[in-house]
Amino acid sequence: MKLLGIDYGRSKIGLAVSDGKIAEPMAVMRIKNGEEGIRKVSNVIKELNITKVVLGISEGVIAQESKEFGKSLENRIKIPVLFQDETLSTKSAQELSINANIKRRKRREMEDAFSAAIILQGFIDSNFFKS
Repeated sequence: MKLLGIDYGRSKIGLAVSDGKIAEPMAVMRIKNGEEGIRKVSNVIKELNITKVVLGISEGVIAQESKEFGKSLENRIKIPVLFQDETLSTKSAQELSINANIKRRKRREMEDAFSAAIILQGFIDSNFFKS
């Protein structure tokens, strides 16, 4: 099963991918609106033969926007879009990248992809590899 993790934002979308037990940060896409995001993410899903999408959901207004994005994406791609709590994923991504000695510029460029990897890894750990 090939999974795509998404950290949705109004102007940037972080992506991570997994083909097994480990999620890896992939890319950050800049977007102008949700429709452009859906189109770009749909293209990635097709290119990589993704079988499930895991979308991070935070709190407040952006949580509702994320859910709407996920539902629209699912309608377009016809594969499951599952929701995963992303509370503190950005903070965790920042801490991990600092501890890994990743330079500030690279951290800022890839922060949303690192967050997507944390979201996806949380999903993998809680759904597939329970002891």
